[in-house]
Amino acid sequence: MRRWHGWLLAGLWVLVQLLVLAQHHGPKYVNDSGRYLAYGTRIAQEWYFEHDHNLRYVGYPLFIAFWLKLGAGWWGIVLGQVAVSGLAARAFYRTLRRLTPHPLDWRPAALATAALVGWRDVQQFNAYLLTESLFASLTILAFWALVRARRGRPGRWVVFGLLVLLTGIVRPNGFVVAGAAGLAGLAGLWQLPGRGAFRRALLALALLAPLGWWVLNKLLLTFTLVETYLRGEIIYGYTPWVVEPTEPLQLPPTNLAPVLRLGYFMAANPSYFLKLALLKGGLFFSYIKSYYSWSHILLIVGFIYPCYWLAFRGLRGRAWLPARVFLAGVVLLQGLIVMMTVEDWDVRFLLPVLPCVFALAGLAVAEWLAARSKRASSPPIE
Repeated sequence: MRRWHGWLLAGLWVLVQLLVLAQHHGPKYVNDSGRYLAYGTRIAQEWYFEHDHNLRYVGYPLFIAFWLKLGAGWWGIVLGQVAVSGLAARAFYRTLRRLTPHPLDWRPAALATAALVGWRDVQQFNAYLLTESLFASLTILAFWALVRARRGRPGRWVVFGLLVLLTGIVRPNGFVVAGAAGLAGLAGLWQLPGRGAFRRALLALALLAPLGWWVLNKLLLTFTLVETYLRGEIIYGYTPWVVEPTEPLQLPPTNLAPVLRLGYFMAANPSYFLKLALLKGGLFFSYIKSYYSWSHILLIVGFIYPCYWLAFRGLRGRAWLPARVFLAGVVLLQGLIVMMTVEDWDVRFLLPVLPCVFALAGLAVAEWLAARSKRASSPPIE
C-alpha cells in the first residue's frame, strides 16, 4: 500500500472530478456566476476594473479574464479551477508529510488527503463558476507555503505573502487567511526566547489600530449588516428559518460609521443579536440543514463530526505551533464572519474550513501513530 498510495490518491481525485463534472453536465452556472463572468469579460476586453463592493472580488474576475483571453470559455475556467485544486491537493499531502512527527510514516498525510479529495462537498465547487474553489485551493497553498518557509530562504516567505494576498482578493472574506497568517506569526514570535519580538509585534499592532479601524469601516461600507439583522435571517434568503424579535429593536443613527453602527446595534439589542449569532454559528459548524437528504446527514455525522474531534486533538498536539494556529485561525475567523453576517443555504461558507479540519485531524492521527509506535518499541519492564 505504501508503494501505491500516491497513485491511489491521484486516481481518487481524478474519479471525483469526473463524477462532479458529469453530474453538473460541465461548468455550473448559478446566481452569482453572472456578475463574475460580466466583470471578467470587461477586464478581458477593456481592462476595466469596478469600484466599491465588486472590487473585493477582483481576484476571481482576473482568473476568469485570463481564460477568456485565451478563448477557453467556461470550460477553461472550470478546468483551470480543477488544475489548481489538483496542485493544492498535492501541496496538502506534502505539507502534512513535513509536519508529522515521523516523516517516514505516510499514513496520516494519505488519510487526510483522501478526505480532502474524496469528500464531494469540497470538490464539487471545482465545477461551479464561483469564487469558492479558487479560494479554498489558495488557502491550502498558503498553508503549504507557510510550512515550507519554516526553515527556508527569505524568498519562500515572499511566496507565502503573495499567496496570502492572492487569497485575500478572491472574495471579501479572503482576509481570514491574512488574519490566520498574522496569528501564526504571533505564535512563532511567542516561541522565541525572551518574547521581546512578540511584545514589539503587539506594540506595532496597537500603533496600526487606526489604520485597521479605517480599513474595517471601508470593508463594511457596502454591507448592510444591520438591515440583515432586522430580517432575522439565519440562512441567506431562506425564510422558513428566521428569528423574530421579542421586543422592539433599537436602531443606530444612520450617520454613524459602519463599525459604530454595528457596535450600537449589538449593545442596544444584546439578546436578539446573541441569539442570531449563536444560531448562525451553530448551524455553520453543525453542517446539517433540514432539507439535506438523510444519507447526506448520516455521512456528515459519521465522518465530519469525528474529524472535528480529531481536529481538536490535533490542535493540541506537538506539530509546529504556527501551522496549527494558522489552520485554527482560518476555522475560527470564518466561523466568526458567519456569526456576524449570515449562513449560506449550502456548504459554500464551510468549504475553506474543511481542508483545515482535515489537516488538523491528520496531525492527530500522526500523534496517535507515533505514540503507538513508541509503545511498541519500548522494551518490556522486567
